[in-house]
Amino acid sequence: MSSPDRAARFWDEQYRSRTAESPVAKVNPRLAEIAGPLPPGAALDLGCGAGGDALWLAGRGWRVTAVDISAAAVHTLRRQAGRTGVPVTALRVDLAADFPAGTFDLVSAQYLHTPFALNRAQVLRTAATSVNPGGRLAVVDHGSTAPWSWNQDPDLRYPTPREVAAELALDPAEWSIERADTPQRQATGPAGRTATVVDHVLVIRRAGAAPEGRR
Repeated sequence: MSSPDRAARFWDEQYRSRTAESPVAKVNPRLAEIAGPLPPGAALDLGCGAGGDALWLAGRGWRVTAVDISAAAVHTLRRQAGRTGVPVTALRVDLAADFPAGTFDLVSAQYLHTPFALNRAQVLRTAATSVNPGGRLAVVDHGSTAPWSWNQDPDLRYPTPREVAAELALDPAEWSIERADTPQRQATGPAGRTATVVDHVLVIRRAGAAPEGRR
């Protein structure tokens, strides 16, 4: 089985089990913090999973394209979007090999981690090229390991938001960091388990005037 096939199978199994445990997908808290104050525009959700972020954005007037390598995740999102009546374009995309077309006012990468080969920095640089003037690239990563995480490597080190920004090496004349911090929150995992976790939050804004009503 090729690496893309193994990755797709792994994430299909992850999202089938998560959907069985919690059938209603919820927005990631950091995405709600970031996008809540923003006027709606076009949004791209990278690694959308079961679609909590995409549904939340669409429910607030954003035109949302959501992508994931998992066909199970995309199917779940399409089904939930149909049930709730919010328009979401959900696509199965392997970001290691392809990237969705279009330009966006917000590109969101929430916990875009994988045990399979993925040049994440290159994916995020490509994502940056799709951000409209005045738009934002929002990258939220794990800063700690939750008890229910698929990755329990005790030696795992999570890059800081500033280190992620440095790796992307975006032109400082065109991009400015709006937020780079490491807040804690109380998270709830499978079967109602709770734990204090750390998030690494990076929001970078592209220079230029956003269209009227999208500032």
